[in-house]
Amino acid sequence: MTPADIGASILSQYRSALAMIGTAIESCPEDLWNHEGDVNRFWHIAYHALFYTNLYLAPSEIQMQPWEKMRMGYNFLGPYPWPPHARPEIGTPYTREEIVEYHRFVSGLVAPLVAAVPMNAPSGFPWIPMNRFELHLYTIRHLAHHAGQLIDRLRERAQLSINWVGMQSEASVSD
Repeated sequence: MTPADIGASILSQYRSALAMIGTAIESCPEDLWNHEGDVNRFWHIAYHALFYTNLYLAPSEIQMQPWEKMRMGYNFLGPYPWPPHARPEIGTPYTREEIVEYHRFVSGLVAPLVAAVPMNAPSGFPWIPMNRFELHLYTIRHLAHHAGQLIDRLRERAQLSINWVGMQSEASVSD
């Protein structure tokens, strides 16, 4: 397998995971979007998954291309990981339209940023001790984990099913 084949496979899996979470976001009924009984609201999980995909696609934290509507602390689903471990202030929720916009933004970063750093280079994040190839796998797993949470929520509470996307080439991606 050549480096180009590996890059194409990584891109396909990012696109597939993003397609699934995108369908979940667009399918979420209004009453589940910001349900008061949920510790982590649907919109918040979707934002968190997209934020960390956005971050870890970047060559480094400093080189992250932030979404223009990013709100400080909204990326955390629990307390800050550093002392005093307070919970961030989460105010106004993101709307579906905003999260759909962020999804499009992140989806547009995948191809150029996967190609930007060699797979055997360091992750670019001091707290992630792995190379870029493994960071891509880590990030895709994270994205798929949260897509699964949201899809399960839709299945259990709204009787909606989201189709599995196994692979997705650039040609099959629609805007």
